[in-house]
Amino acid sequence: MADKHTVRFEPVGIEIEVDESQTVLRAAAEQGIMLMHGCKEGQCAACKSFLLEGEDVEHDSYSTFALPDSEKDEGFTLLCRAHVYEDVTIELLNYDEEMIRSGLPIQNTIGTVVSNESVTHDIRHLVLAVPPDADFRFFPGQYVDISIPGSGDSRSFSMANISAKESGQLEFIIKCYPDGVFSGYLANELSVGDELPISGPFGVFTLRDSQSDLVFVGGGAGMAPILSVLRSLAERDPNRKATYYYGARGKRDLCFEDELRALKQELPNFTYVPALSEPADGDDWDGEVGLITDVVRKHEQDLRRADAYVCGPPPMVEAAIELLGELGAPSNRIFYDKFTSTGEPDTTPVTGRASTT
Repeated sequence: MADKHTVRFEPVGIEIEVDESQTVLRAAAEQGIMLMHGCKEGQCAACKSFLLEGEDVEHDSYSTFALPDSEKDEGFTLLCRAHVYEDVTIELLNYDEEMIRSGLPIQNTIGTVVSNESVTHDIRHLVLAVPPDADFRFFPGQYVDISIPGSGDSRSFSMANISAKESGQLEFIIKCYPDGVFSGYLANELSVGDELPISGPFGVFTLRDSQSDLVFVGGGAGMAPILSVLRSLAERDPNRKATYYYGARGKRDLCFEDELRALKQELPNFTYVPALSEPADGDDWDGEVGLITDVVRKHEQDLRRADAYVCGPPPMVEAAIELLGELGAPSNRIFYDKFTSTGEPDTTPVTGRASTT
């Protein structure tokens, strides 16, 4: 085992021991410290922090978009790629004091395929059973890493269900990309009874303790963590006002419509607003049409007292964050889960994510 060093996080005053073979983010997660993070691959900058003391830090490969050379020279670091070789003090630039000490320790377990079904032309609903003795816990809105057998690769996917405690299952809503490593395996090879290694939970896209109105904005497979949070809301705070704006290209891209509309029975103050940006000629549709951000702007005027949750592809997330700010949503009450791309710039992307405030 490699040497260990002390990492102190300011301004929260937390210290952890980090093995040289681990990234700082991974070591923190294993010790139940929920630091802001995202893709864990050095692409999204959600975990960017600053070295206050100590210099002997090396990074695994990362994107200079997330950490330009000039910032690295100044002392900035990406916790998801950083290995420390001496005691260091790190200033967290992006953190949530409500969440940071409430993390669940990382577990490694095996999921057995219960079902793997198509819910749209390019989205699948995957259900995995975990061993009864695993006691695999997560907060609604979190995600896990699923390893792809025989490839040495893993991909990150959000759970859509609330808990594995009673059902013993993890539920995922996954978009398939042409020629994607996991997509091809999911669509063409993965069968009921197959086993997949799982590691987690990760992420901070979770429901905060608040009585503010809720606004959810999502698209594509970004429905998964939002559905998890909505299902949780139905159990823990059913009277809270919530609106879910979901953007899809055409009617064939909509899924879980029946459940989302039926949630009104459990959440009397819940409104589901789907919108189609490019409805097909044959679509029988009398709902909202246009970009989801335009639909939000149409329905919302003042979000100064709202908590907002955004999840989906990066362009949609970035546009939604900007709009929500224009409508008055406090920046520290906008929580997002950005599904970034995995792989080289010229390859087909596979879903990843960035969760932060």
